Amino acid sequence: MPQAHIHLDNPSVATAFANYLSQTLATADTFHLALSGGSTPKLLFAELAEHYGKQIDWQKVHLYWGDERCVPPEDNDSNYKMTKEKLLSWVDLPADNIHRIRGEANPQEEAQRYAKLLQKQLPKVNGIPVFDLVLLGMGSDGHTASIFPDRMDFLNGNEICVVATHPDSGQQRISLTGPVINAAKQIHFLVTGAAKAPIVKQIFSQEGAYQDYPAAHIQATAWWLDTAAVWA
Repeated sequence: MPQAHIHLDNPSVATAFANYLSQTLATADTFHLALSGGSTPKLLFAELAEHYGKQIDWQKVHLYWGDERCVPPEDNDSNYKMTKEKLLSWVDLPADNIHRIRGEANPQEEAQRYAKLLQKQLPKVNGIPVFDLVLLGMGSDGHTASIFPDRMDFLNGNEICVVATHPDSGQQRISLTGPVINAAKQIHFLVTGAAKAPIVKQIFSQEGAYQDYPAAHIQATAWWLDTAAVWA
């Protein structure tokens, strides 16, 4: 089972993981990091910008995204836009080290382009690109990245990136697949809020319908949780 780091609330989770990431980066050379969207990463990025902007050697960090909504980069739904506002605008990270998913492009073509970029930029094991660390969240339906419960097939297969469709809104997204996520050296979930507690409990106890949740099939290094997500 993965480690569980439990903290008081959402900001406490962000603060704790920012400290962990800073320590990890301090001993690394080139570091390939895949980011997540969501409320906790938003706090994390603000924490990194405010308290670690000068401590971290951003020149050696390459940023990618685990998924992106198919919208322009200036759209409020864009994971890239949130990251830019909370982190990228505040730290000295070279533009060439920012590898965004082009949400404004044709989805199928962009999924193929991003897959080729990852194959070029990252080391590979058995042909699969390997990130140093993948940051993930989990939805209240158990989805992670943009792998939703109605597309469990995205957890397997040979594709690196796929075009996913949100089951409720119909919005298209580009996402890493399960094999690429699971190939990462480290995989960390940041999950907060009472709405996630029932699924967190099932995944950690391996009881109930836990196998129906995509997040349960990710071989995580650790989960970073607030008390609401554990004991609600």
